[in-house]
Amino acid sequence: MAFMNLRKKEIQAKIVYYGPGRCGKTSNLQYIFTKLRNQIKTNMVSVKTEGDCTLFFDYMPLDIGKIKGFEVKIQLYTVPGQVKYESTRKLVLKGVDGVVFVADSREERQQKNKISLKNLSENLKFHGLNIFKIPLVMQYNKRDLMDSGVPLLDIDTLENDLNRQLKVPFFAASAVSGVMVVPTLKEIMNLTMASLEKEFG
Repeated sequence: MAFMNLRKKEIQAKIVYYGPGRCGKTSNLQYIFTKLRNQIKTNMVSVKTEGDCTLFFDYMPLDIGKIKGFEVKIQLYTVPGQVKYESTRKLVLKGVDGVVFVADSREERQQKNKISLKNLSENLKFHGLNIFKIPLVMQYNKRDLMDSGVPLLDIDTLENDLNRQLKVPFFAASAVSGVMVVPTLKEIMNLTMASLEKEFG
């Protein structure tokens, strides 16, 4: 749930990039940080796990407008995808207002995507949230690997695996090259903003 600071007249909301290990969550935020550097007033902070995998970026604020005179700032986080970091994933989801689920398009990662989405649903439920009601966007990442001959799942398969029941917006993307990274962010920010307006309005 978003935090309202009455003194500063700010609403701070949290968007979390979730998905299996090495699916491209960190690459998304690195691209966003580079592309939107002028709108981000602080440095990007990261905490690393064993193997140099990023846990999350802390407080990467983006100003996205006002609700009833309050400035809205979005904080972007990622979670570690590896199974052993379950407690960290739960912790980072606390107070979440919107989620981008980053799926790995490689055929060999099909089952990992399904397991991670189920894990997201369970961890949201732990915080009293429903995956069908929270602002959510799907990103099918690593589409650029098709040019290298890497076997990829087609979009219809990914939709059937992950989005058949949820029916949320989706983007075919490449976080490394930046393809559809900003549109993914804009969509989850729009959905989150609409949810916040309903909550605070």
